[in-house]
This record gives sequence, structure tokens and C-alpha cells, in this order.
Amino acid sequence: MNPLETVLLVLHLLVAVAICGFVLLQHGKGADMGAAFGSGSSGSLFGAAGSANFLSRTTAVLAAVFFLSSLGLTWFGTTHEAPKGLMEQGIVEKAAPKASDVPAMPASAPATAPAAEPAKGTPLTAPDGSKSSEVPK
Repeated sequence: MNPLETVLLVLHLLVAVAICGFVLLQHGKGADMGAAFGSGSSGSLFGAAGSANFLSRTTAVLAAVFFLSSLGLTWFGTTHEAPKGLMEQGIVEKAAPKASDVPAMPASAPATAPAAEPAKGTPLTAPDGSKSSEVPK
């Protein structure tokens, strides 16, 4: 991995976390409505209207940086050759057995199926022909 690509990836992740934080710090659209009628406090660290401007502008700048870092990471991903997978390296073909290595089934395989259990309520027939209602153990 290119060192510039690593720096860009770290920047991308830090900007993503910062965007999440700044979005969570902002007030919703309905928050100013309550302050107009006297409920809540309209004063803040940045002043009455200063927090909205500072937070929204910072979020917009961070969104632009996030967009540009996304484009940069996409460019790095498409122009530089990615590491080859197992199929491209031929490792899987070397490890898999060939069809000639697998032994074939014998031509005269037994065609007998296992005996089915009798349905409940049907009498069982013993080898001598007599009928019994007991299940053999």
C-alpha cells in the first residue's frame, strides 16, 4: 500500500468521525421554534445564532473534504494494481485434485436399498411367516 494512500485513508476515517460528531452537535430545525416562545435557552457557547453558522459551515467543509478523499481513494483503487487473488495466482488449481486422481465408483454397486420401517398399526411378519404385533429389538 502506498504511504500517500495510507495517509488519505486515515484522513478519510477521521473526517467521517468528525462529520458524525458535528451533525450530532447541531440543533434540529424545530429547536429554534421553542426558544422563540421562551422555552429552552437561546444563549450558547457561540451566541444565539453563532452556533448554527459555525457548526453548519464546519460540517459543509468536512463533507467536501470527505467527498474529495473518497475520490482520491477511488483513484488509488483503480489505477494501482490490486494484489492477485488465489484463483489468479494458480494456487487453487495446484491444490485441487484432478479428475484422474479421484478413484471411480465400481461398476457393479449394490442396488439394494435399506429396509423401510413398517407403518404403525401394521402387523409384522417374522421370517417363518407368522404375524406378530411386537417390534423386534
